[in-house]
Amino acid sequence: MSGLWRNREFNLLWTSQSLSDLGAAIAQLAVPLLVLELTGSAVQAGLVGTTALLVRLAVRLPAGVLADRVDRRRALLLCDAVRLLAYACLAVAIATGRAGPAVIIVVAVLDAAGNSVFSTVEYASLRSIVPPAQLPAAVARNEARAYGASLAGPPLGGLLFGVAPALPFVGNAVSYLFSLAGLALIRRPLQARRDREPPGHAAALAEGLRFVFANPFLRAVLAVAAPLNFALNGAVFTIVITLQAHGVRPGVIGLTETIVAVGGLAGALVAPGLQRWLPFPRLLRSICWASACVLTGSAWLTTSVVAAVPLALVIFIGPACNAALLGYQAAITPDRLQGRVLSVIFMAAMSASAVAPLVAGLVVTAWGSPAAIGIFAAAVAVSALTASLAAGIRDMKPIDQVSTVWPARPDR
Repeated sequence: MSGLWRNREFNLLWTSQSLSDLGAAIAQLAVPLLVLELTGSAVQAGLVGTTALLVRLAVRLPAGVLADRVDRRRALLLCDAVRLLAYACLAVAIATGRAGPAVIIVVAVLDAAGNSVFSTVEYASLRSIVPPAQLPAAVARNEARAYGASLAGPPLGGLLFGVAPALPFVGNAVSYLFSLAGLALIRRPLQARRDREPPGHAAALAEGLRFVFANPFLRAVLAVAAPLNFALNGAVFTIVITLQAHGVRPGVIGLTETIVAVGGLAGALVAPGLQRWLPFPRLLRSICWASACVLTGSAWLTTSVVAAVPLALVIFIGPACNAALLGYQAAITPDRLQGRVLSVIFMAAMSASAVAPLVAGLVVTAWGSPAAIGIFAAAVAVSALTASLAAGIRDMKPIDQVSTVWPARPDR
């Protein structure tokens, strides 16, 4: 970890994106509040959120191809510039009384597309600025960044919106300005030198898919990550709607989500220590089985805010799992394929996570919240079985021994 703190390029990227993540978390709360204030329609507020989610899913695979075809620094700068302009225009529209659902949806679409491209390109760039042995620690620090923003952003967004509805969006635009400055200061190229012209878009995507499904470890990552994301998102949603059905005050329900986010932040901070303490295969098995057991135990607590405690424990050990999987993935994947491999993994995880609220709602309605939590615990057990039995995880080598093409040659 100490090496990362001396890594100028990584710290510029991490610091600038911490501010950008905070701005995004502020705007994420403010957008539905703005729609509700303008239209009074919860349906329209939900439509904006659903549209953004669909755009993220639709753009994810093309974003991976883009990350491997273009100059990554320019792609990151362009994403930030577009989103800065979009939110600045939205703030002006609100201040002048010209904001409406159509304007908000356009901004949400631009932000969602930019987010998918930016996050894919950013993760693909890690391999160029972080040595292989430090990749899991770098992913863990990125996890801490995201959880920290999710804790601080919503309260700040609500506060700013209460002062003036345009302020959260001004804040987000300013955060993209800081992101642009940090990216501009990075000196090292964010991709290896490309010795040949990349194939066309369809061929490039097919190449990425073949690489993922031909690699035993990456196949195992898909089988571990998708059920885990499905289960964690579904469990949080189950607890929220159950508490609401039992008349728990909104402030207490918000406290539940805060407890969960604190668990994730704490887990991200201790993830590097867990990685040093346990070999990756044993760490992954332990995390998945512990999560399945803890989640099963929470099935009888869903009518109380206490349900957030076991869920926070599950989230607490999650960042170590993500750091191990994505750090190892970055080390074994050639730089020219980083974006496409990541986009496939993110797509699988996002798709599973997106259907979880619907499943939770249907199961809670039909059989109650304990049954819903039981289903999500079973999904985690699937991840645990994969982590225990898959040869791709069982045969993982120490990370500093797996990258046969390291170091990457920088662009000139």
